[in-house]
Amino acid sequence: MPVNNMHTGEISMSVKVVFTTERGTRHQEDALKAAPDELSVNMLRQPDRDALKAALSDTIYFISERTGLIDAELIEAAPQLKLIQRLGSLTHDIDLKAARAAGVAVCYWPVDSVIRVAEHLILQMLVLAKKLREVEAVALAADSKWGDSRRTDEDTFAYNWSGRSGVKQLWQQKVGIMGFGEIGAEVAQRLRGWECQILYHKRRRLPSRMESNLRLTYVSAETLYAESDYLINLLPYFPSTDHLLNADVFTQMKDGAFVVSCGSGSTIDEAALAEAIEGGKLSGAALDTFEWEPLRRENPLLALAKKGYNVLLTPHTAAGTVDEADVTHSRQQDYTNIMNHLAQRPLRYQVV
Repeated sequence: MPVNNMHTGEISMSVKVVFTTERGTRHQEDALKAAPDELSVNMLRQPDRDALKAALSDTIYFISERTGLIDAELIEAAPQLKLIQRLGSLTHDIDLKAARAAGVAVCYWPVDSVIRVAEHLILQMLVLAKKLREVEAVALAADSKWGDSRRTDEDTFAYNWSGRSGVKQLWQQKVGIMGFGEIGAEVAQRLRGWECQILYHKRRRLPSRMESNLRLTYVSAETLYAESDYLINLLPYFPSTDHLLNADVFTQMKDGAFVVSCGSGSTIDEAALAEAIEGGKLSGAALDTFEWEPLRRENPLLALAKKGYNVLLTPHTAAGTVDEADVTHSRQQDYTNIMNHLAQRPLRYQVV
């Protein structure tokens, strides 16, 4: 029987599953612990093409986490394959025609943590647009300096009684996404009703069909910086992305723009971002991740937030607060369609 590559020991199983991922050891272990006993899961992190073809040669089910090209050659290398399960909503890099011809079902599966992060990003943008921290502080103070208070009716009210300025909107704004992937796709879907123009930049451009479906416009990094009203950072950490969003980038950005981040904390030069906000170049920022976690008291963005600048800082909770049982339940869903197929139940989120 196959043994997974996490050195967690062989599990007595009968149905072979190849599970490819870009994620680290902690995420892999969670996925393996949640696997049903009927399955023998071979976990492969970013395998090269030859290794993947070899692993697929006698595989019944193929789980692909995040993205990765699954073309006709790979499908042909898996003569026993019954199902390709993509974790996430993006299937643009799976050859659906080849899968259909081979009689292989293809499904996607929404990832709850990804969706929670997308929701958090919408929250971040709205908080900044509405200056929520500032206006809440005004309301909570209930200060008599704003004048006499009168009971309201249809003609009696004190709109903006404190004289706030710069309260904006998300509707019809330009939103630029750096590091477009599963979370970016979920954000794009949620912004449709806001009539936002969504710009994106990544190393490998998405297919035109996907751009059309998600109403995306591909631009250069320089154009993204210059035109975005909201710059969303979803970049992962690599040496090449260390402090990629720095003083040079903030200088290129539109005056009064916002930075919103749920990407890796160390991709942002926080001191440069704080300087751009304090100097008035940018109107504010919302971050859920930081270069040093837990957040250090000397973080310059923390000082700005305490001074009342339009800065929202959250303690890396965008993906939700989950306990071990929640993680296990979430990862068990990775295998739902495989178990459905084995039990001859209908598949969910099937595209082929």
